[in-house]
Amino acid sequence: MSEQNFDIVVLGGGSGGYAAALRASELGFTVGLIEKDKVGGTCLHRGCIPTKAMLHAAEVADFSRDSAKYGINTTFEGVDIAGVTAYREGIIAKKYKGLQGLVKARRSITVIEGEGRLVSPTTVRVGEDDIVGKNVILATGSYSRSLPGLDIGGRVITSEQALQLDFVPKRVAVLGGGVIGVEFASVWKSFGSEVSIIEALPHLVPNEDESISKSLERAFRRRGIDFRLGVRFSGVTQSDDGVVVTLENGDTVEADILLVAVGRGPVTANLGYEEAGITMDRGFVLTNERLATNVPGVFAVGDIVPGLQLAHRGFQQGIFVAEEIAGLNPIIVEDVNIPKVTYCDPEVASVGLSEAKAVEKYGAEKVSSYDYSLAGNGKSEILGTNGSVKVVRVVDGPVVGMHMIGARVGELIGEAQLVVNWEAYPEDVAPFIHAHPTQNESLGEAFLYLAGKPLHTI
Repeated sequence: MSEQNFDIVVLGGGSGGYAAALRASELGFTVGLIEKDKVGGTCLHRGCIPTKAMLHAAEVADFSRDSAKYGINTTFEGVDIAGVTAYREGIIAKKYKGLQGLVKARRSITVIEGEGRLVSPTTVRVGEDDIVGKNVILATGSYSRSLPGLDIGGRVITSEQALQLDFVPKRVAVLGGGVIGVEFASVWKSFGSEVSIIEALPHLVPNEDESISKSLERAFRRRGIDFRLGVRFSGVTQSDDGVVVTLENGDTVEADILLVAVGRGPVTANLGYEEAGITMDRGFVLTNERLATNVPGVFAVGDIVPGLQLAHRGFQQGIFVAEEIAGLNPIIVEDVNIPKVTYCDPEVASVGLSEAKAVEKYGAEKVSSYDYSLAGNGKSEILGTNGSVKVVRVVDGPVVGMHMIGARVGELIGEAQLVVNWEAYPEDVAPFIHAHPTQNESLGEAFLYLAGKPLHTI
């Protein structure tokens, strides 16, 4: 048994782990980065990047079908799933090579391949080797969850298996109407599948502002995507020909496959966390607001920490912890003020409080909002998209939430994040110029309205 010593040991090389390692290296620390698979984790290899590549391929398919309305004559001959896979895997390979180069360039980072287990507050064991750090950062990520009694296998799949399908299913049932569920539903519909979504809560993307959820539901109806809301899954049977999904109300949904998209669970089991004395809750690692566990010197980041399970949240938390260890006292960004984007067609993007949450926090008489329709935006008309930008503010106070739906609105979330996190007043940002013609102008119009000087709204 050998021993390697570092200033910081990072267990897990996904978004949170590699960000922590890179920032720690910049700050002069030596880092042992332990990863059992590939640096980049779920986001790069099985999540964010491959699914968004699929969604772009789906967008191309839709444009090919509809190109005549733009005066371009094309013939849509179908989806070459092998070609889509090659395109997707090519992007992953390039990004992975670039990330490997970034890590390798930091000579103070040592990548240790293998599965690690925490054996003390300062030590992670990999095989027969002990990797010892003055501080340890836990960043072991998440896995696709299922429901009790619902076994994954055969025609019942998770998002990881969905990415590996070598055919386009004719009929798909999607269990779960959250981010993962609606994104895959959107892809398969564009590829020509019949899609049915089953969601136990009253709306699709239930964590979004209710007005945005309802807009997405209208858009999905126009696209011919079926969904059942407020009804729970009861069971599923499968045969060589397909699956039959039974709902608690007695309805059934027949499909070729069932995608289980009911969320992600923390990868913490059998990794020694509890034995090392770390406080846990249903598999999640509990931390204080500065991401420190109850065990001195041990921190946790990313999907294993309760809250939003987003790659960029883990990334930011990784940077935060490296700077916290360095004594830089980094600022805390609350989960509610982390931007969220759902990349279905149409896209959904938001940051800050929904109108309902703002009313709950400040009172109805202290909250106002404005919903600007993209029908009034020139670039959105060019793109052929419907949707809206909704701004929520405190009366005579700052903007506390922004919620958007429409093609490519995810690209607008940067300005929205700055406005919300800097607690800007509409009156402060309304004078700023938004380039014309851009969808970004829709934010400017919403700010003008709330500042009491709308130009394109009567």
